[in-house]
Amino acid sequence: MRVSFPFSAIVGQDEMKLALLIAAVDARIGGVMVFGDRGTGKSTAVRALAALLPPIPAAEAGYHPAGEAPVRSKATTPVPFVDLPLGATEDRVVGALDLERALGAGVKAFEPGLLARANGGFLYIDEVNLLEDHIVDLLLDVAASGENVVEREGLSVRHPARFVLVGSGNPEEGELRPQLLDRFGLSVEVRTPQVLAERVEILKRCDAFERTPDAFAATWTKAERKTLKRIAHGRAALVSVAVPDAVLGLASRLCIAVGADGLRGELTLMRAGRALAALDGDTAVGPGHIRQVAPMALRHRLRRGVLDETGSTARIERALDDLIPA
Repeated sequence: MRVSFPFSAIVGQDEMKLALLIAAVDARIGGVMVFGDRGTGKSTAVRALAALLPPIPAAEAGYHPAGEAPVRSKATTPVPFVDLPLGATEDRVVGALDLERALGAGVKAFEPGLLARANGGFLYIDEVNLLEDHIVDLLLDVAASGENVVEREGLSVRHPARFVLVGSGNPEEGELRPQLLDRFGLSVEVRTPQVLAERVEILKRCDAFERTPDAFAATWTKAERKTLKRIAHGRAALVSVAVPDAVLGLASRLCIAVGADGLRGELTLMRAGRALAALDGDTAVGPGHIRQVAPMALRHRLRRGVLDETGSTARIERALDDLIPA
């Protein structure tokens, strides 16, 4: 079995790694959109996190029709990681119904698609901004509902499709429509490191992994176990983390201050703040959690002000400084 690059060994890109950990703790966040340069470890980080997570019951992964209880057993399977290619057709993504067989033999002949394969894991889309809008819309609908519905000529098939959706893209190669971008839970920005020491360390780690992957992974076992334990504790504690009214008020005032449309931003702030508190071992969400997750929860939901030359992140941080005293 091929060894994945350890999640803990990724140099820098702290915001991206935190966003992925938050999504791993609470899938209701709605996925992660990663904007940035090529070759900055986007797909490596997602694949590494999927490989880090413990195996899940086989009955909770892959395809099984809705309404039919999956066969229970003690068998487990690695957390799925599915890479969706840009040229994928709708049938390949959602699955295909064989109408000829259905009409001739009277059976629902269904060929599961990539959404079925991703069930229980991660669905990664590189250059999502180059994907056809109707495919992106479909993916976001399924990610939100946790169920895939395929309908053809009066026939329909439903199956669970619960996964963490992660998209990446370079804004210079095409923008994602705001209506679609807004539906991603978190948005992060990654850039090519400009610190010489970081670049050298990345080269050393990549070289060590390419030459002796097993030995390199072994050196990160302790750090990986620590990250895995943090995720497990976060998932277990999530339901008991309190969100005080004062924090909800802060989230709403922040969204008003930066001009975020709708309530999706506030819901994401609440969920991401709770997931971060659970990861940190805290029993309640505080202003510090909101400050930490606010840029990734809101930066992609802001309208560009005609007279405001600052970026979205700067506007959010300015508003946070006004709302949260130092």
